Amino acid sequence: MDESVLKQYLADDPPSVVPLNIRQHFENLTRDQQLYAHHISKASFAGSRITMRQVSPESEHIYDFIMLLNYHCKGNWKSLQSESGISDPALRHFLHYAAQFLGNLGNYKSFGDAKFIPRIGEEDLAALSMVSPEANRLFVKIKDSLYASKTIPPMHFGYPDAGHVSAYYPDSPDITKEEITLISEFLSEEKKLLPENTRLRKTAEGDFEVLIASAIELPSAQDRDTSETEWTLSGKLEGKKLSLVYGDHTTEMGKIADEVEQASKYAANETEKKMHEEYAKSFRTGSLLAFKESQRHWIKNKKPTVETDIGFIETYRDPHGIRGEWESFVAIVNQERTRAFGKLVEAAPKYIPKLPWNKDFEKDQFLSPDFTSLEVLTFAGSGIPAGINIPNYDDIRQTEGFKNVSLGNVLSAKDPNEKAPSFVRDEDIEVFKRCRDDAFEVQVGLHELLGHGCGKLLQELSPGQYNFDVKQPPISPVTKSPITTWYKPGQTWGSVFGSLASTYEECRAESVAMALACDFEIMSIFGFGDGKEDINGPAGDILYAAYLQMARAGVCALEFWDPKSRKWGQIHMQARFAILQTFLGAGSQFCELAHTKSDLSDLSIKLDRQKILSHGRPAVEDLLQKLHIYKATADLEGGQKLYDKLTHVDEWFADKVRPEVLRKKQPRKVYVQANTTREDGQVKLKEYDATSEGMIQSYAERNYI
Repeated sequence: MDESVLKQYLADDPPSVVPLNIRQHFENLTRDQQLYAHHISKASFAGSRITMRQVSPESEHIYDFIMLLNYHCKGNWKSLQSESGISDPALRHFLHYAAQFLGNLGNYKSFGDAKFIPRIGEEDLAALSMVSPEANRLFVKIKDSLYASKTIPPMHFGYPDAGHVSAYYPDSPDITKEEITLISEFLSEEKKLLPENTRLRKTAEGDFEVLIASAIELPSAQDRDTSETEWTLSGKLEGKKLSLVYGDHTTEMGKIADEVEQASKYAANETEKKMHEEYAKSFRTGSLLAFKESQRHWIKNKKPTVETDIGFIETYRDPHGIRGEWESFVAIVNQERTRAFGKLVEAAPKYIPKLPWNKDFEKDQFLSPDFTSLEVLTFAGSGIPAGINIPNYDDIRQTEGFKNVSLGNVLSAKDPNEKAPSFVRDEDIEVFKRCRDDAFEVQVGLHELLGHGCGKLLQELSPGQYNFDVKQPPISPVTKSPITTWYKPGQTWGSVFGSLASTYEECRAESVAMALACDFEIMSIFGFGDGKEDINGPAGDILYAAYLQMARAGVCALEFWDPKSRKWGQIHMQARFAILQTFLGAGSQFCELAHTKSDLSDLSIKLDRQKILSHGRPAVEDLLQKLHIYKATADLEGGQKLYDKLTHVDEWFADKVRPEVLRKKQPRKVYVQANTTREDGQVKLKEYDATSEGMIQSYAERNYI
């Protein structure tokens, strides 16, 4: 691989290691609340090996290698350096790689889905491994997959038949995208089986196995979501067998179910107990119908002091966009910040009608959700978001509701060594740095509650039954004609839009946030301004910072676009690039990428604050209207065409802007999380140094992983 290309895959040196401070909030909990949080935290991290297996075949072995070296030297890395004879830089590079690995629970970036490789040389890593026979055995196993591959495709997630890596299709290098699609359609549309807790394997004989995560290796027929376990396929896969194989991740699923049941003893109410009963049933038997029931109880559990959700949640990293990554969080409600979000929930029915579509394309009733600001104790998974809107099941979201959370100590976590923000003009630096955190909180709030929370899917619920008047279909505001497409029985948003669904929906939610942030009454709910339009006042500062931040994110997004495959590797950043293109196309010099030097080393974002309301908002609303109507009407063709155009990277962005983005890129944060232990019926909290060594220690002391 070319040296200049290889550089972009090197592990961060150093990584941005920041603490998730939680002690003050944890110590305000009662004993039972602490015990509840403790057992769910253990259940969460007990799934860490599942996440690693979903990243790459080598990730679990890399983890064991790091832990074995830590155990050997008892956390005294200088002694290990002396024993192995490696240099100071070599040790530093190993520790930095280990911290980044643990922060992503795998050797591919959780934000970008690209492989990162150690800066420590293979000879030095081999010397480290020689301190014990077991360490050397693991090193031999991982050394070929630890470093860069000979070609680019295996450095990125994607479909195996395109040469990419996806551990959702284990031991199946020749499985094709078409085969994955056909099997997914068979299971979802004919057998009505959900895919989130599965992996798919193609056997040497050319048959297929659906691996289902469960503690029990063969649950009883009444506990499964289907009594069948094998089918002979027809059509393009004529004669091939498809089998359901239970017991994937069996050891971990058993530990998780045990801890969930322990947590249930300290549940605050009957709703929480029922929620945990369904969790345990799902994790033991593999039933996703039981998991859906847990989510129904979860959204009914209003205003808990300790908030949690656990399971196979987000489908971002599966190239097919349907299989979920193991993810779980435990957090404590910040009552003060939650009050502002509560006001936004109360006002939501007033602001949704301001979005650019009529009631035909909106839910009949806004299902007021819980919206809380949380301080994270535990977030197990490959990365930590700033906010969450779940569950992801459309049938629950459309008719029963959802929850929103904003993760306060994630938003506020800072690296003291953070560099000045790139691509921001000198005259904008002060307002950008002063207002970006508040602007991002507004953006996250609007994105999660009103972005993901709005909108109706027009459906044929069952043959001949519709949730709209099919004889007089709604008029599309995009085409000005009656709609001609909708969701058929058995189809979902995810099944129709497939791998496009996740990034498309993130773009829609971000566009809602950018449109409604222009409403100064909404800004006043968050505590900015008096509700009157004033682009030059305090609320105007927040709005300007929000638009600058989005434009900058769109530029920085190019880090996550691969010039070889010409594909995006991160769904949120692809969405932000689409919005940047919308800003740039808003006319009248509203937004420009300015530069005077031919190498673009002085590239900066020039955004006219005075034109946000007159040019920026209308452009975003035009984009939003199209995104929303195509989604609501199952118009994949229209949605794909629009989105492909907006996220196309032309020669100037690819050859000129992207190299400057890579030159100025900053390490993404990895978070050191506190640990809890139970001693004599009490829960002890331990926090760790925000260093690479502290990150390693925090995992080493979770010896149940």
